[in-house]
Amino acid sequence: MLVSTPAPTSPAPRVGVVVTDSYPLEDLDHDTAPLVAALRARGLEAGPVVWHDQSLDVASYDLLVLRSPWDYPDRLDEFTAWLAHAERTTTVLNDPALVRWNLDKRYLAQLEALGVAVVPTTYRTRADEVVRDLAAFPAGALVVLKPAVSAGARDTGLFAADDPAALELAERIVAAGGVVMVQPEVPELSSGAEKALYLVDGELTHAIGKGALLAPGGGLIGGVYQEHPQPVPTTADEEAFARRTLAAVSEVTGLDVPLYARVDLVDSAEHGIVLIEAELFEPALNLHVAPHVTDVVAAAIDRRARAVARHDRAG
Repeated sequence: MLVSTPAPTSPAPRVGVVVTDSYPLEDLDHDTAPLVAALRARGLEAGPVVWHDQSLDVASYDLLVLRSPWDYPDRLDEFTAWLAHAERTTTVLNDPALVRWNLDKRYLAQLEALGVAVVPTTYRTRADEVVRDLAAFPAGALVVLKPAVSAGARDTGLFAADDPAALELAERIVAAGGVVMVQPEVPELSSGAEKALYLVDGELTHAIGKGALLAPGGGLIGGVYQEHPQPVPTTADEEAFARRTLAAVSEVTGLDVPLYARVDLVDSAEHGIVLIEAELFEPALNLHVAPHVTDVVAAAIDRRARAVARHDRAG
């Protein structure tokens, strides 16, 4: 009598959700816990991993998903070195090549060259260039200054163009070796009309309004970075704009549609719909106010993780 032997089952793919170990009080990570739970419910071996943990063995993971490494601006060289190490060893999403491109907001100029409307911006490496930009604004005009590499509105300010504090911020950014972005104020943005449209595997999942962040005269409303995320409706034009932006990203970089993307835009009276930024490697997904999206993200990660694991087993 022949007794059949069950075929060995393949181990569940191992997924690391990349975080950090210290967040500013106002920047709590609301996404990782529900996402990890949803991944485990799908049978994946999943858990958070701190990117700069010296004991982290990236090779032991089939897939690393960048989620909230939000201290990277303060450790940029360390982060980019870690990213290079991780991609040599395992699969990282979003693609590290896309992350490196997305780190410097001068990518906006590349997207603009492909027809994506952006907030009018100059990029300056010298304070005297910023002086000329500020002098060109009409009396009473408001401007926004920020560094090209930043997150969480760090070193970002809304000023009157003739306010000495505007130039002081520019000088501080330049002195630190940064690039200063100079933009006119968009009144709709200052009033809180910005929308963040999220796409998972290229498909729109939800949109969030964050409210106004910048206080006139420099600094943040209330003195801290405090978003007030709420689900918001989108128009057909806004959705088309977000998809065009993602298509332009692929055209510029030569990379496939990313696992996830956040397209920040505002519909303005003066400029129409314009891109504020395309966040392609560490956007807060705001799953706590859009819980129905949690399993959509988990399903997309599940597909990618199992495809990677099959490929690795096939050798």
